[in-house]
Amino acid sequence: MSTLPTPTAASRPHGTPLVARTVALPDPGHLLRLLPDVADPRVLASWVRRGEGLVGWGRALEFTAHGPDRFAEAEAWWRDVVATAVVRDEVRSPGTGPVTFGSVAYSAGSPSGATLVVPEVVVGHRDGQWWVTTTGTGAELPSPVVPRQSEPVEPQGIAFADGALSPTQWAGAVEQAVARITAGELDKVVLARDLRVEAQEPIDPRWLLQRLAERYDTTWVFAVDGLVGATPEMLVRLEKGLVTSRVLAGTIRRTGDDAHDLALAGSLARSSKDLEEHEYAVRSVADALRPHCSSVNVPESPFVLHLSNVMHLATDVAGVLADGATSLTLAASLHPSAAVCGTPATAADALISELEHMDRGRYAGPVGWMDSSGDGEWGIALRCGAFEPDDAAAMRLFAGCGIVAGSDPDSEVAESDAKLVPMRDALTAG
Repeated sequence: MSTLPTPTAASRPHGTPLVARTVALPDPGHLLRLLPDVADPRVLASWVRRGEGLVGWGRALEFTAHGPDRFAEAEAWWRDVVATAVVRDEVRSPGTGPVTFGSVAYSAGSPSGATLVVPEVVVGHRDGQWWVTTTGTGAELPSPVVPRQSEPVEPQGIAFADGALSPTQWAGAVEQAVARITAGELDKVVLARDLRVEAQEPIDPRWLLQRLAERYDTTWVFAVDGLVGATPEMLVRLEKGLVTSRVLAGTIRRTGDDAHDLALAGSLARSSKDLEEHEYAVRSVADALRPHCSSVNVPESPFVLHLSNVMHLATDVAGVLADGATSLTLAASLHPSAAVCGTPATAADALISELEHMDRGRYAGPVGWMDSSGDGEWGIALRCGAFEPDDAAAMRLFAGCGIVAGSDPDSEVAESDAKLVPMRDALTAG
């Protein structure tokens, strides 16, 4: 067992401004290979898709809020930080200058809360351009440094164990949910399950991130404060007034046979059960964005998104920002969507609390980054695992499934197993 050091204090010293410097950088290689070897996985940050995005390390500042106002308190803290920051930004693109990475607990009552972390070093890559931002709280602008890093270490002695519920018990929970839906108490609920992981040695998060990026290149590979995963679902992106959100709901497992998978994709696109589930999720996102946007565009029908192990019904919703909201404000308005909670949200959330028998922590909550202008990208923390707070050799993995009237418990267990595959493979594949 490995005991981790406690992170530094949670806010900016009174009267000490944040100091940040961004400069252009010659191509240093793949972003994820720049992350250093660290004893504490919580000091690494990542938001990378197909080689582009941001990685960071160290903790210049951090902030944690709890309860129903956790989003608003976190945003207020960030606004205060950037309002007094001393910034020299020689690149001036989305993601340059001061950047905070964040993850937010699914439930207002979770002890995980909402955490924002400002790394000491952030390296970014976008559209052929590279940059490095170095951040501190001293009197002088810090010098940018990107040191050569060591290779990640393969996990040793990985063992899996049931989490709060065994697969059989979880299937029973699904059966209860279907009965409640059939009785008319609600239309849909998303039930999650967890899987416990223990290793003989501390798990190197860089190994997980690199394996996830190699195998799931269409996802956003993330790490924030010890939460690591590869999400296919963009909750919201805000860039220069354009708001976009990718909704995924409705899933089928791939077989590896291209012809058969093509037929399965067709059946998914025609499945009344999956189309109904998807419609609930899309409607909840569009309804949440409309108060912030002058216009919202919702495609008439979804497309099938092909991932390495599963296929999803997907819809990209877009809007034009009208009220000056930040990306975190938009994420708060969208959380929880029907894709991770259900419909109606209040009834679904109550049923989740009754049937799951666990704290989701930051699973199914927003995870991503935001710059000083409020632009940023926030995904939903799916296909992920969280390091135990005091043990780098232990994690909890999570997966969830949308349950509607036509759901079959055994099929839902199989779907949840498929959604656990990315993290399981990253932990065990050589």
